[in-house]
Amino acid sequence: MGKQFGKKTGFKRPKNPGKFELTRCSKKSRRVEEEKIPHSPSSTSSGMSLIGELSEEENGSLSPVEEIAYKEPSTYDKLLNMLGSSSKSVNDANKLRQRQEEGKSDTEEDEDDDSESSSLPEKVDNDTEGSDDESLGDKTEDQSEDAETESEKEISGSDEEHDSGIDEESASEAAISESPFNKHLTHNLSKKEVDDLSTKKWKYEWKVPTIGMSNCWWVGTGECFLKDVDVKASYDMKPKLYQHWLDVYKTSSGSDFHSSKEKFFFTLCNSHRDILHCNKKPFYLRGLEEDSSIRDAYIMHSLNHVFKTRDLVIKNDTKVAKHQKNAQDDMPYDDVLRDQGFTRPKVLIMLPLASTALRVVKRLIQLTPSAHKANIEHLDRFYKEFGTEGVEDSKEETEAPRSAKPQKSSKPSDFQSLFGGNNNDHFVVGIKFTRRSIKLYSDFYSSDIIVASPLGLTTKLGQIDRDKSKDVDYLSSIEVLVIDYAEVIAMQNWLHLSTVVKQLNLIPSKQHGTDIMRIRHWNLDGYARFYRQTILLSSYLNPDMNALFNNQCVNYQGKVKLECEYKGVLPKVLLQVQQIYQRFGADSVTDIDDARLEYFSKKVFPKIKDSIQGGTMIFISSYFEFVRIRNFIKSEDASFCILSEYTKPSDISRARVWFFEGKRKILLYTERMHFYHRYKIRGIKNLLFYSLPERKEFYPEIVNMLEGSDNVTTTTLFSRFDQLRLERIVGTANAKRMAKSEKDLLISPCYACNKVSLTESMEVHWQYGVAVTGTSLSSSPCHKWTEPSLLGKGFFRST
Repeated sequence: MGKQFGKKTGFKRPKNPGKFELTRCSKKSRRVEEEKIPHSPSSTSSGMSLIGELSEEENGSLSPVEEIAYKEPSTYDKLLNMLGSSSKSVNDANKLRQRQEEGKSDTEEDEDDDSESSSLPEKVDNDTEGSDDESLGDKTEDQSEDAETESEKEISGSDEEHDSGIDEESASEAAISESPFNKHLTHNLSKKEVDDLSTKKWKYEWKVPTIGMSNCWWVGTGECFLKDVDVKASYDMKPKLYQHWLDVYKTSSGSDFHSSKEKFFFTLCNSHRDILHCNKKPFYLRGLEEDSSIRDAYIMHSLNHVFKTRDLVIKNDTKVAKHQKNAQDDMPYDDVLRDQGFTRPKVLIMLPLASTALRVVKRLIQLTPSAHKANIEHLDRFYKEFGTEGVEDSKEETEAPRSAKPQKSSKPSDFQSLFGGNNNDHFVVGIKFTRRSIKLYSDFYSSDIIVASPLGLTTKLGQIDRDKSKDVDYLSSIEVLVIDYAEVIAMQNWLHLSTVVKQLNLIPSKQHGTDIMRIRHWNLDGYARFYRQTILLSSYLNPDMNALFNNQCVNYQGKVKLECEYKGVLPKVLLQVQQIYQRFGADSVTDIDDARLEYFSKKVFPKIKDSIQGGTMIFISSYFEFVRIRNFIKSEDASFCILSEYTKPSDISRARVWFFEGKRKILLYTERMHFYHRYKIRGIKNLLFYSLPERKEFYPEIVNMLEGSDNVTTTTLFSRFDQLRLERIVGTANAKRMAKSEKDLLISPCYACNKVSLTESMEVHWQYGVAVTGTSLSSSPCHKWTEPSLLGKGFFRST
């Protein structure tokens, strides 16, 4: 294989051409001598073993192309039968040879799982996370020749095997060329198309309802591919992979697979378009069934992509091996043989926590066909580092994680489910698939799938600046990017994720042993990001996710996203609280932060500061806003304390006591602080949402912390650019009305019928620390309003 980009051809001639002229008898004699040595089963760390495997030396001694004719049992056959009676490994090898001679197709299960295609860009595994500066593809010529022989034998055992007739082979070629996988990767973009994609504003032209969600629908660009889908089709999946998925689905008591959520979402993935699912109910919010369905779909899509890529490379390796045997000149240049990128990893799965990675990898192993997981290396190590020891059963996880403490906790159930496991957010793991094994912690350059956290990969990127010998070129050929639990990543640090996505599909700094003549043209041209499929999954949508999907996901196939109408969470507020929403003006998204601070400092804070009553908590969504508010209140010499995600534990306890005892009038409380700790704050008399929470569940949870039966109010600042957060809390219909209103609004939920009343008011002002409105409220179909004599005129309460 070529070591430099400038070499004319990357295909290697056999070290000894005379090797292919050996007679069949001489080959058999060599095999008899080698098979006299008994094979010892190779044990894995998980207690699994492989029995009856052929060694690489045995497989490498066979000719790549060999015509076998039927004949009577020879002395060699009798000798093998005799040896097989005392050695299971020899017996299995004899059965394998007989199946090959008979043209049967199940040899895939008995082939050596460590022999790889000679042109797959990888290097020898070190059983650890490989260092980035090691060179790849430094195999010996003998190893490459053995791998070439094995690659030819694997074709006979692949799921796409056919009879040897010319008509069947032509039909197979036609079917492969029409598959979505092949059509997506073989299409070559022109320079004009690339320029258009870089600046294109996508238009969503069709709408299709989704399964199990009456208030949501899928919209997409280009032609609609969902209306004419054959529900009984296997969707271009490898047959064994598809059958195994059906078996797993039936085992889990599934009824109709073809109309299931799994199959529907796999159809979306198989379109190779960018996907934005912004209303996925995660497992920690009691959405285990929906969460697992979507997870199974993208895992099967990833496995299918990896296995099809491997089959394509092996098929082309066979063509190269045949040409090297029969021709004296170099392999002619052919675009059909361009079947890979700069490096081997093709799928990147981004997850926020080690506990979520444990769920995904565990399910990935379950969904891998048995023939490909006879040996799972470093499984015990993975369970130890990502979960708790002994988690080796194949049953689906329950909503409560294994490591969650059984005793009663004051934390909400969703907090216990999400943070009950391993909360490490710094990890990168490579996963390599061979014909019979799965290798966890494989070297990144020899991996097929990489499972990582944004922080873990960001750390790898930071190492490049300190050590120039390191690189992250294994991210250069990612073709499927899955970002799951994006709502949790948003609570960590979205900048890490955005940094990693920008680093994908760049031209590598080194060759890494890849044959230049096998790299696709669009990889060489730097167009790989226009072929990458991004699957973004989240329980809610925010501007950061929108920006990433609109600007950094530029797949030429188009986009599909979920749109929803929300009912809101106001009925979950258990207290009879007056909820006042004050709208401030902002000219653009870039001006919203300054406009919010100006409105707060001039309209709201002076009345809070002059109020006699304390107990005012200010909820702030982002840390950036928190810093600005903290500096402003500090400059005003106001009495306040803070609870942020960076507050020390000792300071947290002190601040909570000060606020409860009234020693501090104002408490600044951030959303990330609440996300990671879920404290019950005591002493809240008035609540101000400086900005609405991203997670809609937090709004009723925080409002229900208010103390007191009368004169309890909440005030929320919002603008028309807060539409995404607003509609999740008050409902889509109410949010549209509020965005157009020029006046302040009083929202009052009816606790009898779970409906919400919106009333405009001319003015909202603070009186004795309580927000009151300046106009009366009109009656609504489900409300009767009275005017109590509390704190002067204009204060209304639902009865």
